[in-house]
Amino acid sequence: MTLTDRLVRWRYRLVPDHVLGELLSKRWMDNAIPLIILVAVAAVFGSLIPGFYGPQSLSDLARQWGEFALIVLALTIVMAAGGIDLSVGSTFALGNIVALALIGVAGLPVWAVVVLTMACGAAVGLVNGLLVGYLRLRAFLTTLVTLIIVRAVVDMLLLRYAVAIAASFPDSDLWFWFGDGFVAGIPVSVVVAVAVALILHLVLSRTRPGWQVLAVGGSRRSAHNVGIPVRRVICMTYVVSGTLAAGAGVLFASRLGAAGSDIGLGLEIAALTAAVLGGNSLGGGRSSAAKAVIGSLIVMILVNGLVRLGVTSGANSLLLGLVLLIAVAIDVRWLKNRNKVLAKVYVSPTYADLPPAPGTDDGSPYALNDRLRPVEAIGLGEIDGPEDVILDEDDNIYVGNRTGDIVRFLAPDYSRHEVFAHVGGRPLGMALARDGALLVCIGGMGLYRIGQDRTVERLTDETNRSLFSIIDDSRLRLADDLDIAPDGRVFFSEATVRYEMHEWPVDCLESRGNGRIICYDPNSRTTRTVLRNLVFPNGICMTHDGQSFLFAETWACRVSRYWFDGPRKGQVEPIIPDLPGYPDNINRASDGTYWLALVGMRTPAFDLALRMPGFRRRMARRVAPDEWMFPNINTGCVLRFDETGRVIETFWDRKGDNHPMITSMREHKGHLYIGGISNNRIGRLKLEGADPGWTGWQSYWGRA
Repeated sequence: MTLTDRLVRWRYRLVPDHVLGELLSKRWMDNAIPLIILVAVAAVFGSLIPGFYGPQSLSDLARQWGEFALIVLALTIVMAAGGIDLSVGSTFALGNIVALALIGVAGLPVWAVVVLTMACGAAVGLVNGLLVGYLRLRAFLTTLVTLIIVRAVVDMLLLRYAVAIAASFPDSDLWFWFGDGFVAGIPVSVVVAVAVALILHLVLSRTRPGWQVLAVGGSRRSAHNVGIPVRRVICMTYVVSGTLAAGAGVLFASRLGAAGSDIGLGLEIAALTAAVLGGNSLGGGRSSAAKAVIGSLIVMILVNGLVRLGVTSGANSLLLGLVLLIAVAIDVRWLKNRNKVLAKVYVSPTYADLPPAPGTDDGSPYALNDRLRPVEAIGLGEIDGPEDVILDEDDNIYVGNRTGDIVRFLAPDYSRHEVFAHVGGRPLGMALARDGALLVCIGGMGLYRIGQDRTVERLTDETNRSLFSIIDDSRLRLADDLDIAPDGRVFFSEATVRYEMHEWPVDCLESRGNGRIICYDPNSRTTRTVLRNLVFPNGICMTHDGQSFLFAETWACRVSRYWFDGPRKGQVEPIIPDLPGYPDNINRASDGTYWLALVGMRTPAFDLALRMPGFRRRMARRVAPDEWMFPNINTGCVLRFDETGRVIETFWDRKGDNHPMITSMREHKGHLYIGGISNNRIGRLKLEGADPGWTGWQSYWGRA
């Protein structure tokens, strides 16, 4: 290795280029910039104003924030569904005067005051919801008109009840507790706002109504096409918005006990600024309670800080308008360009230096031949993409189909076939359990079990999350092969945690250790990761000692052994470190050795490109994906090797006509059955000298 290669290798080993793309792909990344702004605003005003965060000042600021946060949360709910509510300020003022009139003039109990006031806000929201949701009027103009009408109603109520309200003094400790009380040292309004924010977060992220709101905000036509009641969802967001705005008015009334014509004026602009500044999208579909909380804190600190500095109210409004304009511009540009930026930085190739590829000329254990020429085709044209193939004790063949079916070809002549089970996803590796059940890795879904009665059961679709992982690697993306230990534990490989089933070539372009091997224990029904940072692990086979298994790493072109039990537990040993091609599934042979499929062959050009991560990065950014350089996966090979890594024999189809692509093979009663993820057939080859009575099931579980 040259000095330049060493420097490049260490540069890509020490600098985690993929982190930036993983950060940008996270939804919570939208909160990063608002959070930075919040910290900056808090630090600036804290340094400019002595005592800005003093106990009394902080208590007053917190009470005001609790009320304002409810307004922002109210607006956020409507924005999540793709709407806007300019009437929240007027509804807040209405809630304030209605609450004061009911508690001071009518003398109603506190619980009735709260219920009736929030009912008034819900009524305003219902009017907005009916007009916008059911009559399909423009949300901006409709709520602007509602703002004017509700403000007029507030002014009329002021003329009638202002004197009576000013002369009254409610005799209720509970009422004043709402405005001035504490819960465990925290102001009541803050507790209410935090509780509402938590509920909103759970609703939007964990419940069907919340998903429906976000779906409507993302695309109303698509939401309608999948059966979501779009009009009702929109209407209910306005009802909730009005209810929360009136609830904020109750808290304000209990704190100040004053009614004036200027209450709530311009509040809708401040709330809209806070919602957008926090990262909630004006276009809908991208909203959260956390964004609303962050934005409300920024605006509250900003406004109070400017007042403490003596800035006039006009300047305050001007500043809020400018902030809103900047926030809207950032929101629009971010939505437009985020995917473009992510596409440029997410694919992050690393330095990969493969050992020299062994030759395939005469005298090499990998010497070319035509031993696959006699392969006969089973189910030609009747199956699509049988990635793996397995046989039961009755000689029936099971293969996965691209359409999500497990297809069974019936012995003895395999002229008839049936859909054994429909699993929905892409069936990949398979294994037979002791009880005859078929265990299947399904790309994008996880590990599944199909009983002899054809019932489909999910065993696991997640594992423990990595401690320092940015992406959520607890969900299984591409489980692809498995084998079963003598005690029933299932060890299966997940090729990549960064890409989905259809994106597997991109993982090759990276050649980064994105894969892992996972163990599922049926006794405790728990799943845990046992090996990480593997380069596209894509083949697992239990050794005969019952304490270890062999596994292949496709893009690393090697086969290794891992001890999961016994005195060498936890150790990994390379078996074949320098294959001439890309290994796939591994299975047992009748003489105690192992079969290995090579899905394709290495090429000097791609081996060189693996040592040039900068070249691959530029290619990913500047060239269309269908023109990227990928490994050759057109010509395959089957080879047999022992536990020391000695290659005993190879089987080639040099022209690639009879069985062009090979991803798996199974020996069964003197024949080798071959599968290929891009083929339309199952291959069968008679093995000279093989045990005609040997089966894989008996090798694992003994004779029945």
